[in-house]
Amino acid sequence: MSGVIRLEDKQRAFAELREVKSGLAAKGWFPATSGNLSIRVGQFEPKDFTFAITSSGKDKSVQTPEDFLLVNEKGIPTEETSLKPSAETLIHCEIYRLTGAGAIFHVHTVFNNLASELFWERGSIPVDGVELIKGFNIWEEDAQIEIPILPNYAEIPRIAELMEKAIVPRIPGIVLRKHGIYAWGANAFEAKRHLEAFEYLFEYVYRWNLLRPSK
Repeated sequence: MSGVIRLEDKQRAFAELREVKSGLAAKGWFPATSGNLSIRVGQFEPKDFTFAITSSGKDKSVQTPEDFLLVNEKGIPTEETSLKPSAETLIHCEIYRLTGAGAIFHVHTVFNNLASELFWERGSIPVDGVELIKGFNIWEEDAQIEIPILPNYAEIPRIAELMEKAIVPRIPGIVLRKHGIYAWGANAFEAKRHLEAFEYLFEYVYRWNLLRPSK
């Protein structure tokens, strides 16, 4: 059973989510109410934790009193509410359980969709030597990474079941094919940095594949 969440911790998490939501919405990363954001609140144990998450079906370009709610490690609201958590809350639950992250941000963009389709058969998106890899605290010269891609099943539990084998410890993100990126970090600042690095890399990879000479 999750511990009691202090009001000030809940308010702080909601305020952080509100700020991140506003910034990412300004980038156009939440088209048609898509995407979801969450921040862990209070103490964490792999089998016992609480997080604040965006409500389902809300226009993320505007701010309302009903934008967020608290859920437990099973994705069930911890307070009486008429709000529904994001349909993809179970994916957040699994990422928190497996990584101990402090925040998870999920957006739909054209470039993360295109990159996921371009490399779907490979099963991961390769990035070779691009400076923004350092945004993941990977500092070796000419670093090469592979960003995992998972199928975008209609049944969310089927996707959640794949997370454990798909997560690569040094890569703080997973892409769903033709859907979007889940990026996470120790806190909201780090998760946002990771998300922005991923999106830069997706655009780079896609544009480079258009420009490079045919083999």
